Amino acid sequence: MAKAKTAELAEWLANQAMDRERPGEIGEPQWEALMAALTPITENYLRRLLRASGLPLAPLVEGVRQESLDALELSLVRLWKEYEHGDAARRARVRRLVITAKDHARWAARKSASKKAEKEEMMLWMLTWLENPPVFPEWVRLRRAAWKS
Repeated sequence: MAKAKTAELAEWLANQAMDRERPGEIGEPQWEALMAALTPITENYLRRLLRASGLPLAPLVEGVRQESLDALELSLVRLWKEYEHGDAARRARVRRLVITAKDHARWAARKSASKKAEKEEMMLWMLTWLENPPVFPEWVRLRRAAWKS
């Protein structure tokens, strides 16, 4: 199935390029079109495929990246900007994305002893973001500064 979905995504992107509709960034309209075109597919799997494509992704398409603390910080700051300028529905959507990522980090911490400390730190960052998104950028700056001292 993995190869099939990857091939379907490549075909969709090629068709967009031929139709001169290929966007500079995969945004929410393209996300919705891809979810429909590649059904059945999970949001998580589609995100992984899109990230692997190397194409620029809008914050809500890219989601919360957890491959490193740097990637997590960057994605949470980008999502904060979406949250800050969004209406109630958009804010709820951003929060759901962060909550899902936090739950995934919790699962990963339980599954892998070697990643437990890093995933617990990531959960703390996401919980801080969820408790008070406007405070997060400054909080994470101070947290990182405390590690260096």
